[in-house]
Amino acid sequence: MLNTESTQTPHAELDLYPPAALMSALVSDHLQAVAAVQQALPALLRALAAALPRLQRGGRLIYVGAGTSGRMGVLDSVELPPTFGWPRERAIGLIAGGATAMFTAVENAEDDREAGARDLLGLSPGPDDVVILIAASGHTPYVLGALQAARAAGALTLGLANNPAAPVAQDAEIGITLDTGPEAISGSTRLKAGTAQKIALNSLSSALMVQLHKVYGNLMVDVQPGNHKLRLRAVRLVMLAAGVAEAEAAATLALCDYRVKVAVVALKTAVSVDVAAQRLAEVQGSVRAALQRPPV
Repeated sequence: MLNTESTQTPHAELDLYPPAALMSALVSDHLQAVAAVQQALPALLRALAAALPRLQRGGRLIYVGAGTSGRMGVLDSVELPPTFGWPRERAIGLIAGGATAMFTAVENAEDDREAGARDLLGLSPGPDDVVILIAASGHTPYVLGALQAARAAGALTLGLANNPAAPVAQDAEIGITLDTGPEAISGSTRLKAGTAQKIALNSLSSALMVQLHKVYGNLMVDVQPGNHKLRLRAVRLVMLAAGVAEAEAAATLALCDYRVKVAVVALKTAVSVDVAAQRLAEVQGSVRAALQRPPV
């Protein structure tokens, strides 16, 4: 019996709980998700160290999963481009059953090991790619098929599972076990198992983005301002990072197509936006390094 499928839970009579106790039980159970990710910190640090140089060389983040686990991977992949300016083609989510499975459960798709391998190989993975394989049970055939194909292609494989000694974690180059135990609603891994996956994926990808110079201080200076709300956010980011008034921040952003990094470097070093962009390009997009470059 997998931990995530076990009925050994303190909430065996959950359906008899009054509303207040019911909500409290469901919410409190997610605290174990945080504890599980904290226990997995050493593995997450190994994953960070192994993934970073590959991404610096141009590799991609490829997420693979089925059901809830697949949706968690897709969610992380689609949020990286607008939040951190990460290229869309370098953050790819594969889910068993294809795009339809994001919105409608395709239950039998996860049992197709060959489809997992085929979908992964369709991306022509290479040694600089980072393939993150997610399965609450740790035994999902679709994910294991993709894992085998990724390893054969020489990609870095990171296996996330919510059960100890799970194949997806054991067979990956780096296994990350998020042992969340039995669910309050037995077997429903959309609950704290999914929460733990979200925390782990979010933390890993965010740490990678910080180390790839997508953040200055704690400001997301590579945000892509594709709408009115994000343009206002870009202005606030420049105001905070450069210590200027709103009008000056907005005017400088308008000159550089709302590239926050460029505006910050231009304002803090009193150079044109073209010079600021050039300085950033010379230091792999690091705002701190660009600010330290001697004046020309």
